[in-house]
This record gives sequence, structure tokens and C-alpha cells, in this order.
Amino acid sequence: MPSKETVRRQRTMGGAIGVVVLGMALVYHFFPRVFHVDPTRVATQRGMNLGPVSAASNGARFQAMAGAQAELDAGPPLTLAPTDVIVARMGNKNAHLPEQLSADTPEVEALLERAGKALRAGQLVGDKDGAAALYAEALKLKPDSRRAAQGMYEVRARLVAEIGQDIAVGDADAAGELLGSLKTLPNAQDDVTQLETKLKTLAQVRPMLAKAASLLQQGKVDQPKGNNALEVYREVQQLDPENAVAGQGISQVQRAVLDRALAAVAQNDFKGANDALTEAGTIVPGSQQLQDVQGRVDGIRHQRASGVLAQARSALDAGNLTLAQQLAEQAKELSADIPGLNDFQERLTNARLYASYKPGQVFNDRYVDLPGQTPAMVVVPTGNFAMGAPDDESGRSDSESPQHQMTIAKGFAMARAEVSIGQFREFVRASGYQPDSVKLGGASVYDERSGALRDDPDATWQSDYSGRTASDDKLPVVNVSWNDAKAYADWLSQRTGKRYRLPSEAEFEYALRGGTTTRYWWGNGTPPRKVENLTGSGDRSQSGRRWSNAFANYRDGYWGPAPVMSFEANPYGLYDIDGNVSEWVQDCWHDSYIRAPLDGGAWVNPGCSVRVVRGGSWGSSPEQVRSAYRQGADGSVRNGRVGFRVLREL
Repeated sequence: MPSKETVRRQRTMGGAIGVVVLGMALVYHFFPRVFHVDPTRVATQRGMNLGPVSAASNGARFQAMAGAQAELDAGPPLTLAPTDVIVARMGNKNAHLPEQLSADTPEVEALLERAGKALRAGQLVGDKDGAAALYAEALKLKPDSRRAAQGMYEVRARLVAEIGQDIAVGDADAAGELLGSLKTLPNAQDDVTQLETKLKTLAQVRPMLAKAASLLQQGKVDQPKGNNALEVYREVQQLDPENAVAGQGISQVQRAVLDRALAAVAQNDFKGANDALTEAGTIVPGSQQLQDVQGRVDGIRHQRASGVLAQARSALDAGNLTLAQQLAEQAKELSADIPGLNDFQERLTNARLYASYKPGQVFNDRYVDLPGQTPAMVVVPTGNFAMGAPDDESGRSDSESPQHQMTIAKGFAMARAEVSIGQFREFVRASGYQPDSVKLGGASVYDERSGALRDDPDATWQSDYSGRTASDDKLPVVNVSWNDAKAYADWLSQRTGKRYRLPSEAEFEYALRGGTTTRYWWGNGTPPRKVENLTGSGDRSQSGRRWSNAFANYRDGYWGPAPVMSFEANPYGLYDIDGNVSEWVQDCWHDSYIRAPLDGGAWVNPGCSVRVVRGGSWGSSPEQVRSAYRQGADGSVRNGRVGFRVLREL
């Protein structure tokens, strides 16, 4: 193991060597001529050796190349394929190889070996040791040598490729020098003609390219009109469609326009960014740099839109619908396909029309000052409908006309079913309210012996349709007046802090129809299944009575009210809306719809005593179950066929 002193000396020596190496590297990087290195020569020296040349001519070549490079540096960088690649692309399609009749002689073999080495070394032309001279001498000795002919073609192809590169980078002097050598080769006339044409075109477009490069440096990439780099490069391409400098110059112009798009995005100017992207797309359609910037702009746009949409959600949660709408529109302008935008718009619509509920949603409001909750409510969607009966509807009365268009512009929630005896009992117990059947005494109930209604002074809201004590709290409450129904709705408002009331007549018919236009919500005739508690020809009372006017071939199994929600809901999710019991609504009675409101609101006259009853009951004839049917009754009436349900404003 070495001693500590040895280790210390080794570390000191290693550190010193490291410092020296680092210093040499820095000197080489910043002062290369100290090491006799010419950076211009390194940067511009060609990859092909054209054979021995004098020091003077070599200096002139590098000077010319440096001048051409300086011109190119004023514009965009060029990317050219290597000579070997260009030659490989050319293939042997222009080679006219002879049919060799005998093997090459040893002398020819020796020449071919030397020529191959010269070709690989890049010594194509220039003296007797160049590949062209050696292949020519081999062909002179053996004209049918395929290897010699192939080699001569290879020399010619490489010269053509090199001249093409010189023309592409704008080095006319180097191209002219090589073109002179090409003219000395056999079968080169076609290539010479084409290259001379390109060289003449280069002489014409070279000052134009210099002008375009200058305009690029000045920032006049696509403006002003009539004096910008893009227009000059386009002119060059008209003269020389394959000009590489013009092609890459146009690519550089597009890069500048794309930079404007990114700058606009940084300033939140997405319209400016879109305009710049559109312009860039007309310059070089479908380019990779266009796709990359488009992707970056889209990503930033989506990110910004997501942030604005998040702000819109916060505004909506805070109840500021106006601000939420403004922010949502901003997010849509930024990115119309941003994820979550459609869901947010639905939430915003629901918040505006349905207080953030959704059409068809079922909910209960809880009481704020005591245990309990409201009846189950279902959200009814907004819409338009024709209220009343059409002129050709059988059973129509004048009170159902004229039929008129009604708009329900604001959503509301309606109780899914009629208020039950149990729910009404909760109200009476908690509030101490005295219903009219108790205060005024009695109600009109069904008499099984006569088959008609009779006044029963002992019947109350706790009685069933026949005056007997109700056996099921789920039965709809009957024998209640309009005042009783209103008192219950007012009590719910007090208990919940929400606005509960009786539905307007228009709201009731709209909800009853459920979006249909037929005679009944289920169709135009006898129901095909049990949909409501109706008068059916198959129903029988306890004593065997039958209905004299009923739905043919229909039987629901009840004579009198059924427990609420025993049958099918209509399209809006409402049960017993056109059967079981008829229901009080808010409106005063009018003999027709002349001058009726068209906004869905109740038609109320101060001090009116006669109210409207809507919907069919367990004892209504088919004509009285029609969606358009309406009747009036004194607000104090208590009846075994009439109950109610409540509406909650949203």
C-alpha cells in the first residue's frame, strides 16, 4: 500500500495536469491560431480531394468558398446530402457499359487498381495520377473493359454531384472549375449542358438570394409588401424551382412567422397566434416546424382554456351565473373542444333554469327548524306546448278554447305524487292548522248505495272517499279545500326556506301532458296497460256496481283512490297526474282562455272564490280525463274525489 506522502504527491500532480489540459482546451477553443489551426479552412474545407493543386490555387479556392459561405451565413443554414448519397441515388441508369469479350490484362488490372485507389482517395481529375486519367488509359488499352467503363462513369457521377452541390450553395467559381474537368470526360455532354444551364441560372438568382438574405437580417421576412424576403425567395423559385437556398430561406421565413405566433400566445393574443399560424401554413404547408408550433400553441391554448374554465366553475359554485357565462365563453373562444366544456354548459343551463338541478332529477328538501322533509319532488323541463283542446277533439268544451301556445321558460319541480294523508297529518300536527273539513264541518263523499256523492257532516280530511276513517296513510288526502291545499304549501315554504305553492293551471297541464299532444298522455284511447287509477269497464265496487261511462276493457283493480304511486309515471316522472284524485291548482276560474297569460303563470283575480280543478280522478269519465279538461269549484269545497300536489319554484 503506498504511503500517505506518495498519495498526496499523486493527487497534486493529477490536479496540476488537469489544470494544464483545461487551459489548453480553452486556448484552443478561443485562440485556435496558436495551434496553427485556420478555423475558416476547417469550417469550409471540402470533403472531396480533386487531386494535387498548387498552393496559390488552393488558397484561391478557400477564398472563394469563404465568400460563398459568408453569403450563406447571411441567410438560413443549408442541409445538403453527402456526395456518396447523391451518386447512389443517380445509380447506373446512364452508364453504357461495353460487353467484355476477354479478361483484363495484367497491365490493365494494375491501372484499374491504381484508379480505384485514386477514386477512393478523392483524386478524380487534375493529372495523370487522377482516377479519370487512369481509367481512360485502361480503356485505351482495353476498350471493352467493364470495370474501366464503370470507373469512368463513377468519376463522372461524382463530378456531377459535386458541381450540383457547388451550385446549390451558390459557389459559382468552384462549379465552373469542376465543369471544365467534366467536359474532358467521355459521354458527359448531357450533364454538361444541364449544369451549364443551372450555372447560368445561379448567376441570375445569386444577387436575388443576397437581397433576400439581407431582408431576412433586417426582419423584413414577409412584410412590407413588395419588399420582403418571402417574395424574393418565391421569385428565385420561379426561376430555379430546385434552388436549395431559396427553399431553406422560405423555411426560415416560416420560422419567423411561427415565432410571431408564439410571441402572440405569450401575450394571450390567441387570435393573433391563429392568424400567424394560418399565414405560416400558406408558406410551407404541412412542414414539421409548423406542426410542432401548432402543437405548442394548441397545448398552451388548452391549458389557458382549462384555467379559465376552472374559474368559471368557481363562479358558478359561488352563484355568479353572469360571470360564469362570461368565463365559459372565453374558454370556448380559446379552445372550443376543451374537455368538460359541454358538461359545464349543461351545469350552467341547469343553474339558470333549474337552480343547478337537472330535468327529471328527484329530490327532497329538508326542514330547517325541525326533523322531516318535503314530499319527493321531480324537476320538470322547460318548453312550449299548445294549451287547451283543438277544435276537432271529441268532448271538447268552450272553456278549453281557444287553444294557444304557452311557454314554460323557467324550470320548476312538482311533487311526484299527490299529497298523502300521512304527509298532511304531519302538517296539521306541527302547525296546529285546522282544516276546513273540521272548521266548517263535513265533506262530499261517495255513497255506495246510490252510486253518487252525498254530504257527510262527519267526514274530514282523515276520512277516505266514502267518509270512513282512512286505513292507509299512503292514500291521497281528500276532503280538503283550496285553502287547505294552499296552507300546506305555505307551511312547506316556512319549514324549508324555499318557495312552495300550488301549480298554475298552465304548469299543471304542461306537466300532465309530459311533452305529448295526444288526447291523454298515454295516447288517444283506452290505455294499453295499467297507467292510472281510472274508471274502467272491468272495475267493480264492493256491492258490484259498474261504471256507466268508462274506458272499455280497462281494469285497474280500484274503486276509489289507490295508495299514491301505485301505477305508472308519465313521461315527466309524475304519478297519478291524470287519475286517482283530481287536484286543486292556483288559478281562478274563467269560462275560456281569452286574454289568458302566455308565460305559464297563474291567472288570478283578486277576491275570486271559484278555483280551477285539473286532472282526472278514480270516478271521472273518459271525457273528464282528457289532458285539456278543466272544471271550476268553489274554493271551500271538500270532496272525496279532489286532492292536491305542490310545486316548488327553482
